[in-house]
Amino acid sequence: MPNILEIGTIKSPFNDLKNMPIQPIAAKDIIAKCIIDEQYIDGLKDLEGFSHIYLIYKFHKASRTELTVVPFMDTEMRGVFATRSPLRPSHIGISIVELLSKHGNILTIRGCDILDGTPIIDIKPYIAKFDLQENTTSGWMKATIDEISNKRSDERFIED
Repeated sequence: MPNILEIGTIKSPFNDLKNMPIQPIAAKDIIAKCIIDEQYIDGLKDLEGFSHIYLIYKFHKASRTELTVVPFMDTEMRGVFATRSPLRPSHIGISIVELLSKHGNILTIRGCDILDGTPIIDIKPYIAKFDLQENTTSGWMKATIDEISNKRSDERFIED
């Protein structure tokens, strides 16, 4: 399998992991930019026709892995794969964001809950006909949208 390449970088207002939104829903008004490396610019062709995109990125500030964590919005230990913790074995994150514009190699997005300087490893279009799921359940997560929207990160996943 080939190495996972970095195709660009996030430019966001978040320079510190403390007090960040914990999910895109809590960052609905946050505007950021994806600066895509020039060698990948042809891969952005036709992306502007989509309202939302998936950003797949590296949790570049996470150096350790934990198989069980106490996630945000909870007080119980959970398996890392049942959470959105950055302390995952591969340190890969995913966010669905609104695509506002594409100018050359720069994507302007809204709903960014990602740290400034984060390496982007892939972009995919959100296609409701493919991605929208019916009759879903959310496991242990019982928080309301309002609770999630107002929640900010604490120090539980910050490394020295």
